[in-house]
Amino acid sequence: MAKRTVTAVVKINLPAGSATPAPPVGTALGPHGIQTMEFVKQYNAATESQKGQIIPVEVTIFNDRSFSFVLKTPPTPVLVRQAAGVPKGSATNRKVQVGTITRAQVEEIARTKMPDLNAYDIEAAIKQVIGTAESMGIKLAD
Repeated sequence: MAKRTVTAVVKINLPAGSATPAPPVGTALGPHGIQTMEFVKQYNAATESQKGQIIPVEVTIFNDRSFSFVLKTPPTPVLVRQAAGVPKGSATNRKVQVGTITRAQVEEIARTKMPDLNAYDIEAAIKQVIGTAESMGIKLAD
């Protein structure tokens, strides 16, 4: 039996439970010879319970054209926008504030993101989330 070797690792942000073989999936996986429909079926089945979220996925492609994937937590800006109830961040974040979030919401986002952040403890993760929120023009409520 030949040993499988990794030929590529592809990262894509996709809507949970409703990905299609159209771009960005087809353009990212097609050149590597992956059956995009098979990937889409597996991804949608794995993310069905998180519909409405954007779930990043890291696809590992092997030399025999097989693949495996790991689901990540939603991007921090998406979680911050949802918590603040705004459709998008501010274009001029230092001048125009588009929303506010509470310390409890920041802590909840930090706990959700903790597995994917490069933070040693929850306080460091909270600081990262606050920095993201401030750069989006969303302030922390007192």
